[in-house]
Amino acid sequence: MRKYRLTYFTLIITTILVGLLSRHINGIPLFIGDILWGLMVYFIVRFLFINQSIKWVSIISLLFCYAIEFSQLYQAPWINNIRHTVIGGLILGETFVWGDLLCYTAGIGIGILVNVLPDKH
Repeated sequence: MRKYRLTYFTLIITTILVGLLSRHINGIPLFIGDILWGLMVYFIVRFLFINQSIKWVSIISLLFCYAIEFSQLYQAPWINNIRHTVIGGLILGETFVWGDLLCYTAGIGIGILVNVLPDKH
């Protein structure tokens, strides 16, 4: 179990670094960061709930990502102040975009593949 947690921790850190880097390289579309964000959420949920099924982890990850995106429809001053910080903006985002839901779903799908493909060999 410890080995798997270390693997997911490494995947989380790597995904965060690649995501942050993607925002600073010209030519990389912004939606790549959203895909990586969904992937990171999947890895975090997998890390925290290592014994749960892939289906359970996937559903929780999707619900979390979608909840964050839909929370962007709420525009109270207090939460907007948080969103305007670097960390708050990275975690909560700033504006609701339907396409982000698709990106998060794609990122979680990649996470599922990371889990399923090694079992096929």
